Parts: sequence; structure tokens; C-alpha cells
Amino acid sequence: MSPFSVATIERMATHSEHRHHLTGSGSGRLLAALAFTTAFAIVEAIGGWLSGSLALLGDAAHMLTDSSALALGALAVRIARKPPSHRHSYGLQRAEVIGALVNALFMVAVVVAICMAAFQRLQAPQPVTGLAVMVIAFIGLLVNAGVAFILSRGEQTLNIRAAMLHVLGDLFGSVGALAAGVVIYFTGWLPIDPLLSVLISLLILVSSFRLLRDVVHVLLEGVPREIDYHEVGRAMAGVEGVREVHDLHIWTLSSVSFSLSAHVRIADMAGWPAIIDRLSDMLTRHFGIEHITLQPEPHTRMLPLGKSLPIASRRER
Repeated sequence: MSPFSVATIERMATHSEHRHHLTGSGSGRLLAALAFTTAFAIVEAIGGWLSGSLALLGDAAHMLTDSSALALGALAVRIARKPPSHRHSYGLQRAEVIGALVNALFMVAVVVAICMAAFQRLQAPQPVTGLAVMVIAFIGLLVNAGVAFILSRGEQTLNIRAAMLHVLGDLFGSVGALAAGVVIYFTGWLPIDPLLSVLISLLILVSSFRLLRDVVHVLLEGVPREIDYHEVGRAMAGVEGVREVHDLHIWTLSSVSFSLSAHVRIADMAGWPAIIDRLSDMLTRHFGIEHITLQPEPHTRMLPLGKSLPIASRRER
């Protein structure tokens, strides 16, 4: 028998059910968004080809890549729902983070491709049917707004944020195509089509890099941005029975799951069961940290040479 108690197994099951609940709703939203996006991407591609609009063709290509991104996101959600195993003791929660990383990089590649096509079109303008562009772009605007609304409801994980980034890119693309159609229809000025494509692509590129920054922060085991590292240390040191806290580590397992480990120096080892309950309750209620690993140490024990200094102690209070 492995050295796990019934209580440990029950906690693992509870965390698995919690993760299943959080990611289940994300999967449904992604699949609904996938259906709408794919259907309209086909319509928009046909319209862009017939009208000769780069903005419309670029938006259609963008929507097709979004369909792939949404499908990847939905797959990542399903993988992340798998329970912990002997090989992956935390489960596969990071699958959503990996999905967000791939989607963000995918988005950067799309932006580069659209900008290259736009520069070629600026050098060699081609005729565009303004009215057809306006009609199809307006329909696309409504579709993308509906998809964005679907994704905006519920938990905003990194995976959902990546999918939302693609959809917002479509939304701005539809706005740009609509504006280009209006200008071309009334003035006949063709450069507006590629110029708006470049402008919208650059706006999306900024959001893509921000998402990439957040994803890399998670993969590098960074402290969650919504948690103050020193505040956690001081709060732990303020719990009754705790004297010092050192070797404190806080990291993100997934967008909705945080972990913490620390060494806790206490005055009375016999009181550890009550102290760990108080610490766990405080960390969960005040900071939303669920996976907690704490190592007790007697207050009289000297720190070994090279050991990190205390993060916080009762003397700071």
C-alpha cells in the first residue's frame, strides 16, 4: 500500500472535481464559439474571393485559424480535466497553459502573414467591391461580437483568454473590413484596405505579446500576479503558534489553481496539527491557494549554512 490516507485520497478527488467543474464550462463555450466561427469563416472567404478584398480575405483566414485555435483550446480543456496519476501527480492542468502558448504563437504568425500580404497589396493595388465587403463584414461583426460574448462569460483562464484574443482579432478585423468597404465604396481609395489590415494586426500583436508574457510567467513557476508574496509570508507568520516562515514558494499550476510550499518554525511541535489547519484555512480563504505543502520545524533549530533567511516572523508584527 502506498503511504496515503483516506483523507488524502478524498482531497485529491475534491480537487479533481473542482477542476472538472471549472474546465467543463470552458469546454462548452469553446465548442459553441468554434461552431459559429467556422461557419462564418467559410462564408467570408467566399465573399472575400469574389469581391477581391484583402481585408475580407485576411479576416476569413484569421477566422479559420481561430477555428483551429478554438479546437485546440477545447482539446486542452478536455486534457486538463484528467485526474492525477502516478506519472502526473498534479494531473494535466498545465495542458490549458500549453494550449494558450500555442495559440498565442499562432496568432503572432497570422499577424506577420497579414502584414506581408498588406505590403504587397500596397505596392500593387487591386480592385475591391466595396458594397460586398460592407455587407459581409457587417455580418462578421455581429457573429464575432456574439462569439466574444459567449467566451466572456465564466472563468477567464489563460486558455480562454487566448481564444478570446483570436476572436477579438476577428472582431477588429470585421470592423476594419467594414470601414475599408465604406471608404472604397464612396471614394474608391484602394490603399485603405491593406492599411487598415496592418493597423489592426499591430493592435492584436500587442495583446498577443501580453498573453505570451503571462503564459511564460506561469511556465517559469512565477508567483501569481494576483498574489503578494510578502503579504502571504506575513499572514502566515501572524497565525497563532507560528514563529517564522522561510523557503516560501508560490506558483501557478493552472489559471485557476495555485500551489504553495514553505518551512514553518513553531514553538511547540505538539501543536502542529492545529497550526497547519489554521494555516491551510487562512491560505485558502484569503489567497485562494488550494495545494499547500508545509514542513514544520522546531523554533530552537538553527538554520543550516546557506539556508534562506526567514520570509517573515512574528517580530515583524
